[in-house]
Amino acid sequence: MKFWPLAVASIGFVLTGCSSPPEPPQVFPVLDYSYLPPITLKVSSLTISNDYVPGPDDATLLGQDPEPPATAVLTMLNHRLVASGTPGTATVNLETASISSAGAYYTGTVTVDVNVVSGDGRSTGEVEASVTSNITAPDPNASPDDVRAALYLLTKKLMDGINVQLPYEMQRHLSNFILATGTGGAVPAPVTQGAIQATPLGAPAAIPPAPPTVPGQTLPGTLPATPPPAQ
Repeated sequence: MKFWPLAVASIGFVLTGCSSPPEPPQVFPVLDYSYLPPITLKVSSLTISNDYVPGPDDATLLGQDPEPPATAVLTMLNHRLVASGTPGTATVNLETASISSAGAYYTGTVTVDVNVVSGDGRSTGEVEASVTSNITAPDPNASPDDVRAALYLLTKKLMDGINVQLPYEMQRHLSNFILATGTGGAVPAPVTQGAIQATPLGAPAAIPPAPPTVPGQTLPGTLPATPPPAQ
């Protein structure tokens, strides 16, 4: 009986030594598109606003997204759209930035509306760019990190789409108001891929991948990003 306490202590030590620490929460890099070429409008006043108000169900999903589409789109618009200083006004409205759940899928939609008026008020232009995409929703018993990863991936797909669709629609319908696109010529038409809504009028213009913000980290189902070619 004198050795029994030592045996209990030994078993406790073995169990403690075999336990592993919990995995750290997954980190989701901020979606940054500031490396893409700017679109310079012939206006002196440029206003960007968010007109999207999510419903209760969408708000629940968006609240779990590490970077909701509205946040990513507004950041992108502020980086890419530039006023040249020429008399005139431009108003850019984010009409929709939704993510909803339908059966076994998450579906996202982004819609941006651009209105431009010349300095003398004689010339006006308006264009709307919209993309829709979907992914398979995680299992109902999936971990919170798995849900967040799926929503983040859907937001990234939506951003890849709107970063092609918006310049194309602006070049097509507002070319008189665009000083420069930074692409060295007209923006080619995007091609419909999956559920992305586009008008296939020419070869696609794939956006270059963003430089990785977290070295060595790759999200599930994605390839490591590489920096854009030197200009």
